[in-house]
Amino acid sequence: MTELETMERAKMYIEKMANGIDPLSGRPVQEGDLINNVRISRCLFYVADILQKVIDNQRRIGRAGKKVPFELREEEKAKFEFSAKPIPISEITKRINALVNSPSMRSLKNGSISGWLVQAGYLEERVTDEGKRKRPTDMGKEIGILTEERTGYKGAYDVLLYTESAQCFLIDNIDAIIEYEQRG
Repeated sequence: MTELETMERAKMYIEKMANGIDPLSGRPVQEGDLINNVRISRCLFYVADILQKVIDNQRRIGRAGKKVPFELREEEKAKFEFSAKPIPISEITKRINALVNSPSMRSLKNGSISGWLVQAGYLEERVTDEGKRKRPTDMGKEIGILTEERTGYKGAYDVLLYTESAQCFLIDNIDAIIEYEQRG
């Protein structure tokens, strides 16, 4: 269970108690029970309101301005829009970050995904005249990482593109990628 899910469950329990309901059984508590005391009930409503503000504040706890590490919940992963046309890592990262859309959370970086792919053996770094370049290994090609030559204002260059199967692979392994980024 994520921290956000824990907060939402705690808020639900507190609200039930504030309303005189046993949160475990769902039955009303006895008339003389402590949680039926008006002062206790008001306190519980207050705490539930504070929890709701934290939940509404996009999971941010603590000092303003401090960003929390990137996190992607299962329901957010399920909303990723796969492209039938191969796309670059920057587009994949953009789509992943758009799923969260939280100003209080750090964004996932392109380099975290490609760094994880290098570490896992799907990409390799080669030194060329232009500097370090990443290329798919045989394993990378098997999951659908392609190299395409393009022409820019400085001439020809290679770009890595990710097929729909490679996109699926990245989403399936996003937790490992996030862990790699946080160790980084």
